[in-house]
Amino acid sequence: MVHVPNALTISRLLAIPLLMFLLLADFPNHDQIAAAVFVLFSLTDTMDGQLARRQGTVSDLGKFLDPLADKLFVLSVLIVLVQEELVASWVVVVIFARELLITLLRTVAASQGRVIPAAPLGKTKTVAQVGAVTLLILQRPYPILGLPAALVLAVALLLTITSGADYLWRWRQVLWGGIAQGSGPVAVPSGGAPGAESPVDPLARELGGLLKEGGLTVSVAESCTGGLLGALITDQPGSSAYFLGGVVTYGDKAKRDLLGVGAGLLTKYGAVSPQVAEAMAEGARSRFGSTLAAAVTGIAGPESDGTSKPVGLTYIAIASGAATSSHEYNFSGDRWSNRRQAAGESLRLLIQAAREAAQAHVKTA
Repeated sequence: MVHVPNALTISRLLAIPLLMFLLLADFPNHDQIAAAVFVLFSLTDTMDGQLARRQGTVSDLGKFLDPLADKLFVLSVLIVLVQEELVASWVVVVIFARELLITLLRTVAASQGRVIPAAPLGKTKTVAQVGAVTLLILQRPYPILGLPAALVLAVALLLTITSGADYLWRWRQVLWGGIAQGSGPVAVPSGGAPGAESPVDPLARELGGLLKEGGLTVSVAESCTGGLLGALITDQPGSSAYFLGGVVTYGDKAKRDLLGVGAGLLTKYGAVSPQVAEAMAEGARSRFGSTLAAAVTGIAGPESDGTSKPVGLTYIAIASGAATSSHEYNFSGDRWSNRRQAAGESLRLLIQAAREAAQAHVKTA
């Protein structure tokens, strides 16, 4: 059976020689044909991801090939345009440097068991780059497009730099964590042989240290993560000193019966909502008597099970003695990726809450 999303991704790689030939050839309308081919195959970048998520056929091969095909597809065309003196070489250097930097960031994240999804600003950058390259190609047969091409290229470069800085800032803990852990953080696998040693997530290790040092305890209430957050916390040796317990309340009845989430909240706002996430966190903290509690509810995918809310929408709430707050996330990976990211973000929020609780304790001591 043909894996259509991967076939679309591979088609972009196969289109590269054709595009290079069309750009370097000399026959009537070759530039117009090259521009049309470039736009046509650029559209497959949107189609392959949507199909994979809709069909639930996201694969490791696809995760590897898709960003590789995108970068090679755009950069190969830009290199030819530099050779044809249609764009300055430093433009390609800026774009390539950004892509290389984000690739390295994703590689480090993968070694930690995290997946960095495409961000909205990154997708906007890609659209701008496609528009700029198309105009650059067409400016040769249509010189009047020279100014619009320059303007769109300037916007694309601004988005390229801005989106790169955005990735680095939002995922700065990935690089910081890799340096802080020395030997390098290790990922929690999605599966493995029974009895195999389970490595400790660096965030779970950091959280455990803060909880122990501050004499704090934690409990969890999970829906879409299905116990993954509790597993990450308890992979840390000695976690029994601070982890009091957790519940997986996958259905609404479990949320009502085990956590005391009001039926009215579930009816009015739905299970995937900040109100229900906060009620779950408060319920867990009350049931277990912990200093802190985290709750996760979301739509992991690949489908949204009848709701109008999008796949990847996730709410994480943290309850402490001081306050209860919730945070909204929109993950864009496959089912495992969305669950893993939700668990990772929960650990980060718990770390922040543990630091705040420790500081409050110092001030009142």
